[in-house]
Amino acid sequence: MAISERAKNVSPSPTLAITAKAAKMKAEGIDVISFGAGEPDFDTPANIKAAAIKSIEAGFTRYTATSGIDALKEAIVSKFAQDNGLEYEKSQIVVSNGAKHSLYNAVLALVNPGDEVIIPSPYWVSYPEQAKLAGASSVFVKTDESTGFVATADMIAEAITPKTKLLVLNSPSNPTGGIYSRKQLEEIAELAVNKQIYVLSDEIYEKIIYDGQKHVSIASLGPEIKKLTVTINGFSKSYSMTGWRLGYAAAEPEIAAAMTRIQDHSTSNPVSFAQKGGVEALTGPQDDVLKMIAEFDNRRKVIVERLNGIPGVSCAMPGGAFYVFPNVSKLFGMSYGGRAIDSSDTFAEFLLDEANVAVVPGSGFGAPDYIRLSYATSMSAITNGLDRMAEAINKLK
Repeated sequence: MAISERAKNVSPSPTLAITAKAAKMKAEGIDVISFGAGEPDFDTPANIKAAAIKSIEAGFTRYTATSGIDALKEAIVSKFAQDNGLEYEKSQIVVSNGAKHSLYNAVLALVNPGDEVIIPSPYWVSYPEQAKLAGASSVFVKTDESTGFVATADMIAEAITPKTKLLVLNSPSNPTGGIYSRKQLEEIAELAVNKQIYVLSDEIYEKIIYDGQKHVSIASLGPEIKKLTVTINGFSKSYSMTGWRLGYAAAEPEIAAAMTRIQDHSTSNPVSFAQKGGVEALTGPQDDVLKMIAEFDNRRKVIVERLNGIPGVSCAMPGGAFYVFPNVSKLFGMSYGGRAIDSSDTFAEFLLDEANVAVVPGSGFGAPDYIRLSYATSMSAITNGLDRMAEAINKLK
């Protein structure tokens, strides 16, 4: 069968793969505790569901404008003004079928074959794959615990070449929970403006932030960087609307128009009644969001403390999102029952087979010394899962 080279070159998502394997084991009756999910374990708030149901019952089930309904665009414009200090017109907003879709639209709108895209590592698994689909090359800037899992302007500057077109930033970060400070973003903004490099700012975890820190949108740091920035956000993480598939982008008019044209010929509009839910999410009560964040914060503290109590494992405290990214490289070279642990992949397989615990190997995020655990699961699952992990790791010699 003549599958295209483009499709052959795309790697499967390791996060979806581990979740699928854990689900298969559960379906077979195996008691698996999964730390793989990249979605909140809370239900969509009732007021949002009610708004969508009301719109369905009212017959709001037809096509809308490709880039979204005016009511949602107006709510997004207000959100940017109130939360981020950013002023946009409705024409600069493109609503899509999820933040991932918005990211892909932006990459296709900005990047040509042969261009280079700078991506700090560890990175969300889809960034390099989307660049690849656009015919671009990814240039990775390695970060670790010593930098708070964020790339400094100096580190990024070293990666810039005449082919550099785009820089991807993700704050708070998946998989690390790393957060860029205002000062760090100011220095990166100055660099991007001087070099005339576009910035793709993925802010999907914006509201899930801890310890009194404040999220900063790089586009808010001046008119010049705003012109170069495409800001991505959505509803999946903050409002527990992962299956609704609703995201959005804000950009300069020319870029927004290009993204809309691309969407015209791929998916057309986002789901009509999901958009009505999005309006309610942004304009309605935020109590459920705050409760969810408070619970995530409690879990974050427990999981980090427990992980750091396991010999051979070290875990930095994440500043946002709902993931921890412990370093497990001290376990490499050990073995149990003839099974050697030589990478995060073999370690993740060991945990799933030996402890019935699902984690995501860091190799898929460009960080093979680490594993990712999501604490978007119950406190009892966290404590039981970590008990199993500790017991399995203690068997390694």
